[in-house]
Amino acid sequence: MKLFVLLGSLNAFLSVALGAFGAHYLKTRIPDKIDVFQTGVHYHMIHAVALLAIALLSDKLGNTSMVNASGWAIFIGIILFSGSLYALSLTGIKVFGPITPLGGLSFLVGWVLLAIAALK
Repeated sequence: MKLFVLLGSLNAFLSVALGAFGAHYLKTRIPDKIDVFQTGVHYHMIHAVALLAIALLSDKLGNTSMVNASGWAIFIGIILFSGSLYALSLTGIKVFGPITPLGGLSFLVGWVLLAIAALK
């Protein structure tokens, strides 16, 4: 599960960097879309920490295939959910909007898979 420590750490770094970028640079450039950008940052960080937790829980839960699938679902969720919000707020291209719920669904799948792994 070292991979999820790496992915979690890199995504936490990116979340902090993008949050600072939004707060210091974008706030005055896209004031009408900064809330969308910050929502992406918020969920990005929560799920980066979730990846770290998944890495730590993999030994405790034992069901590594389910825990592994949970981590991948959450990582895909970061890309789809936060990535689409970043793209939507920065470009204004509306086609990114329908991608966001797919990322949210991926987050939900990841959390459910982790819960199932804990129950088994």
